[in-house]
Amino acid sequence: MVDISVPIDKELKDPLPFSIRYESHDEGAELAAKLYGLQPEDFPERKWGAGESLSLTSHAGTHVDAPWHYWPTSEGKPSRTIDELPLEWFYSDGVVLNFTDKPPGYELTVSDLEQKLAQMEYELKPYDIVMIRCDADKKMYQENYAQIHVGVSADATRWLIEKGIKVMGTDGWGWDTPFYVQAEDYKSNPRPGVLWAAHFVGREKEYCQIEKLANLDQLPPYGFKVSVFPVKIKGGSAGWTRAVAIVEE
Repeated sequence: MVDISVPIDKELKDPLPFSIRYESHDEGAELAAKLYGLQPEDFPERKWGAGESLSLTSHAGTHVDAPWHYWPTSEGKPSRTIDELPLEWFYSDGVVLNFTDKPPGYELTVSDLEQKLAQMEYELKPYDIVMIRCDADKKMYQENYAQIHVGVSADATRWLIEKGIKVMGTDGWGWDTPFYVQAEDYKSNPRPGVLWAAHFVGREKEYCQIEKLANLDQLPPYGFKVSVFPVKIKGGSAGWTRAVAIVEE
């Protein structure tokens, strides 16, 4: 089993704000005493369960985006939230497309995907979980973490969906190109279809994307299973996942 998740870590250089407060065993005893009408001294050495209090968005850490994240409707119907999606989507055969040769900010095209699959001698099948490797996770503690990944174009995203792919992911901070690339492009020539274009494909076709994967360099190109079950947040636009690859030896 290969852990392909980034940690929920306050030191990770993610522009989305989150915080973790670590609660000691001594604090645990004080809390339990208040809840159950006891005294902290009633617990061994005045200690009880340690805990953590977190404040974070559902898009922090390794997470699965639901169709609701992209737009209120998908395929002409109300978009489904993360708790409404079929579990079968999130456990399937994995495919890693290695684009570590592309520079930060590069936008992958349909041709890039086709060429890579031809080199791998692999043909996508419905419900494969396709993951883009650019090794951005290796720099998740650097200030520019959110700006160094390879993005996927709207056309390439649409092409994957047409191949029957329901779940696709990246070890980058986001599925589209880094936002500063999109913003500079738009400001130089304001026009539709530039900002978050791949995300907005979800208006036309229902799909999920996994962002902030890790350790894809430890996986073969295909021939393994992937588990990316999202946390069940009622009405959520995303859910955290402990993404795991299962490789048969």
